[in-house]
This record gives sequence, C-alpha cells and structure tokens, in this order.
Amino acid sequence: MKLFIDSANLNDIKTAVSWGIIDGVTTNPSLMAREEGVDFKDVVKNICKMVDGPVSAEAINQEADKIIIEGQELSKIHENIVVKIPCTVEGLKAVKFLESRHIKTNVTLVFSPSQVLLAAKAGASYISPFVGRLDDIGEDGMAMIDKSLQIIRNYHFESQIIVASVRSLGQVEKSALLDAHIATVPFKILEQMYQHSLTDAGIKKFLEDWVKIGK
Repeated sequence: MKLFIDSANLNDIKTAVSWGIIDGVTTNPSLMAREEGVDFKDVVKNICKMVDGPVSAEAINQEADKIIIEGQELSKIHENIVVKIPCTVEGLKAVKFLESRHIKTNVTLVFSPSQVLLAAKAGASYISPFVGRLDDIGEDGMAMIDKSLQIIRNYHFESQIIVASVRSLGQVEKSALLDAHIATVPFKILEQMYQHSLTDAGIKKFLEDWVKIGK
C-alpha cells in the first residue's frame, strides 16, 4: 500500500519525506486554510519539488466547464499534479474530459459505493472515500473501503482507491489489510505508525546492556 501525507504544511511534508516512505501528497482547501499567509500555487509548487509522486490539488469551481479550465491550469504547475474534483454530476463531466486529455484526477468527497462506481466509470485515476466522516455519522467507513475495492476489482477498473479522512492508526492498518491501493494520512498519525512503547523499552535496555559490556 502506498502512503500519502494529507497536509499542506511544508515542514511536516519535508519531515515525512525525509523518512523515505512517502509516495505522494493530498491537499484540500481546508488544509490550505490552516497555513495562514500562503499562496496556494506557491505551496503546491514547493510540494512538487519535495515529493516525487502524485500531488493532489483541488479545483474549487462547481460547473464542469470551469472545473476543466481550472484543472488544465493546475496541471501546468507540475507533471505530478492530480486535480481533485468533488463527486458531483458536473465534477464527473470534468473528470471524463480531463482524463481524456491525460490530466489525472482524484474524485473526492466520496461516501458511497455508487459514487465509487460512477467515478471509476468516468475514468478517474484516483477515488477518495472519506472514512472518518462516515464514522462521524455512525456509518462504517472501513466497510465502505472494502466495498469500494471490491467494485474496482470486479470490473478491473484502473482507478486507485485512496483511503481518505483517516482519523486513527487502526484505520491505516485496516486499509493495508484490505489491500487498499493508497492511504493518505495526517502527519500526527504517520508519527504514531513508528511509535511503540516496547520499541522504546527495547532500545533503552539494549543501550544499558551495551554500557555494561563496555565496562
């Protein structure tokens, strides 16, 4: 499973990339809004310099023709840009057109298997079901991922499922167990992935024993 970092914070992205395990980046308007005083395109350009992989940048227009124009402009920033487009009728129209022009898309704000099916049929390179937001309303986000992956496999769609809106370490682990293509993970959860009390205790014990050997 590929790991993307879900962030617009350049310091967090730089740190995560330095670990050697980051395959791409996803951003959205909410993440951008947290970074006060930054220019959207400048942030995206800098991310593309840091990461040798897909970088999702979201279109904010709602009509297909305007989404297409915006997507074409975003794609000019860097060859790794993936245009994020909400799962609406107008969005799907734009996805179909942009993919026909070899501009990769990521259909976002996906919450049901039927939306996954439509996004895949429109030719989306990536589809992002939001597990955390489904859990927030009492549904099972990871069950949605399982169904999404089954749809992709049943019909050999080329779209890749990005597990998005990840809120816990358990969701990352379950994503891997379900054989998801990608999980996009906040920096704080990426940090949790390498932490374990027994690892810390083991290092402490090894170092203590090493000192004894040295004496």
